[in-house]
Amino acid sequence: MDREEQQPSSDPHVVAPAIDLYLNLLKRSLTDTLFRDEPDINAPEMDYAVQRVRHYMEGSAVSMLPLARFDNMRACIVNVVKLGIPGDLIEAGVWRGGAAIYMRGVLKAYNVTDRLVWAADSFDGLPIPDAERFPLEARARKGAIIRHGFQDLAVDLEAVRRNFKAYDLLDEQVRFLKGWFKDTLPAAPIQALAVMRLDGDFYESTMDSLCNLYDRLSIGGYVIIDDYGEDSWTYCRRAVDDFRHKRGIEDPMISVDSTCVYWQRTN
Repeated sequence: MDREEQQPSSDPHVVAPAIDLYLNLLKRSLTDTLFRDEPDINAPEMDYAVQRVRHYMEGSAVSMLPLARFDNMRACIVNVVKLGIPGDLIEAGVWRGGAAIYMRGVLKAYNVTDRLVWAADSFDGLPIPDAERFPLEARARKGAIIRHGFQDLAVDLEAVRRNFKAYDLLDEQVRFLKGWFKDTLPAAPIQALAVMRLDGDFYESTMDSLCNLYDRLSIGGYVIIDDYGEDSWTYCRRAVDDFRHKRGIEDPMISVDSTCVYWQRTN
């Protein structure tokens, strides 16, 4: 076998066993599920919240995402690479950085060197919703679960950078956007996007992300909405529905699990 034949395939539809093994280990390490089961997303809401606090907040996980959402991210990324859909990847709302780290890991595994991963976050916790316009969110933001259980989801930028570095994935293909989405996303130096994963939790954060990023999403690219099915504490669904109605978007939304959805842009 000559030297050229020994090189691993960079074709994303050829899945080498080593790539599968690496990405499966990566998602389980990021979610601290190598030796423990993940919280049951189908459990009653309060039980699920308690499970998440115990597993993720009190443990060493770098991401709170269910494992199915990592598989969804990988499928979307591999598809845009395979089809040559131009653009970078972004997660808006990164917490400890796990999903963005995984995005970079997928690019690394498939030897993709011409796309960036953008990690956008305040790195200072959740915004405070307008209580008159968004009473449900305002109550949740002040509640014990978010404030104490989830510590306002506040993780500083240096901690996120350390997490990227721990996985040997902090390099020139990773960029950070620190601040509120309304301030950072309009002027972000992003030319085109192929995958945008939105995890801003609240109405305004979701709407700010959609309004400032969607026009940069290439035809054939993917939008992933993390909290679309969460109706007891957020108006994320309303933000997405309002945006799609205003823009006349009819691309079908596909469920990843009981609360996360995605669609592929066709026009």
